[in-house]
Amino acid sequence: MAVPLRGSRRESTVAQFLVVLGHLTTPKDMDALVELQKWYHSHCDGDWEHGYGVQIDTLDNPGWRVTVELTDTELADRPFTEVQRLEHETDWIHCRVRDGKFEGHGGPFKLEEILQIFLAWVTAR
Repeated sequence: MAVPLRGSRRESTVAQFLVVLGHLTTPKDMDALVELQKWYHSHCDGDWEHGYGVQIDTLDNPGWRVTVELTDTELADRPFTEVQRLEHETDWIHCRVRDGKFEGHGGPFKLEEILQIFLAWVTAR
């Protein structure tokens, strides 16, 4: 399926990937991913990115796992209120901070929400 895409080459590649997964994306759908990239890049100082970073993985139940290393960031000592919801076996989410890492887990359609929860915490004062 050919879908006209706007934005950077990187956004285009991710959007094409999401289209393959069966989700037609719009620029709004990319906001959380773009903001996560900005947060990551702002912490790349020539050292941090060699020992820490962001991981996005899939789970076998199925679902998503997002892990963000918080060491040497403004978030390392910031309190986080755990988020846990189970609506249905595919509609669930669990986000927490443990051992210096943000850990977000969720059902197969919860990746965007996991990223939004992390980013809301980033911007909270």
